[in-house]
Amino acid sequence: MRRLLVVLGLLVLTGCYNTSEAAGAAGGGPSGLAGAPAQSFDLRRTDGRTDSLARHRGKVVLLNLWATWCAECKSEMPALERFSREYAGRVDVLGVDEGESAGAAAEFARAHGVTYPILVDETQQYGGTYVALGLPTTVIVSRDGRVVKGIDGALTLEQMRAAVAPALR
Repeated sequence: MRRLLVVLGLLVLTGCYNTSEAAGAAGGGPSGLAGAPAQSFDLRRTDGRTDSLARHRGKVVLLNLWATWCAECKSEMPALERFSREYAGRVDVLGVDEGESAGAAAEFARAHGVTYPILVDETQQYGGTYVALGLPTTVIVSRDGRVVKGIDGALTLEQMRAAVAPALR
């Protein structure tokens, strides 16, 4: 709980996310991971099952790191839901709640009509591994398990489509 409060405090001080071009150009954040092997962790989903990025090997994955308190995450969710339905069978969308309880994540997802799987990352393993500068952070992973692209900040539906296009070729 103490770690969560520290992280929340830092995010409040720095804003919900950093979309600065300078951060990406300097190699900071998830954009610097393109081409690297995608790291995976077994986590509990809000439906109680265990899941991980590795279990989706062979499929293109859009991994979205978020939290219930993040206004940008909330505003991005309708586009993520639409994207997950539009690309069903071609791209697996995985939401990863960073630092919160399964109950909080499940309630929020239900209230916002989210049907794609939500993994609960209470210790923020994915956020640390994918160098999330804030939330939301999206990571596109290729069929062979490599990071195609990492993006800090909320995406529109069109931006999601453009981000996965190279991985679908």
